[in-house]
Amino acid sequence: MSSPSFNDTDVVLRDGRAVRLRAMHCSDEGELLQFFERLDPETRYMRFMHLVSKPDVKRLRRVLAFIPERCTGIVATIPADDGIDVVGGSSLMIGQDPANCEFAVTVTAAYARTGLGHTLMSALIAAAKARGLVEMEGFVLRANTAMLRLANRLGFTTSADPEDFSVVICRLRLDAPVDRLAQA
Repeated sequence: MSSPSFNDTDVVLRDGRAVRLRAMHCSDEGELLQFFERLDPETRYMRFMHLVSKPDVKRLRRVLAFIPERCTGIVATIPADDGIDVVGGSSLMIGQDPANCEFAVTVTAAYARTGLGHTLMSALIAAAKARGLVEMEGFVLRANTAMLRLANRLGFTTSADPEDFSVVICRLRLDAPVDRLAQA
């Protein structure tokens, strides 16, 4: 099964390259492992908030098993010799409170600063709203200034994590009216 409330769409990025956004599927394990291998060490550190040299296959399988009941994932793909390559992805996981979710987003260095992160997060926010979720939150390293700027542009509020000064908690109310000035 795939994530609900998301239709495949082709997107042209700021640099003119095109990607296809589509729902993440349970069968994407191999492509997601290849995606992990293409991430540079800094991107891995910013995503996982510690040094990671090998993918956690068991964790990936657990996340994929939650699609679509408790997880929505969106991947950005490009054509490749073996079919496709994943160059970015965003996901939300519904936790204990069924009205709230935690988000994650990752883009390969080759697609950084192209608008892909914004595109993936915007699609994820729309999917969360379509699911009827009320709040989205994410934990971001304070050093990840690019993600913090993106969260600010998307209307997230930020606060220090009281348990870890190196982490910022980003929250977005999904049921709040859209502030057009905040999106400028």
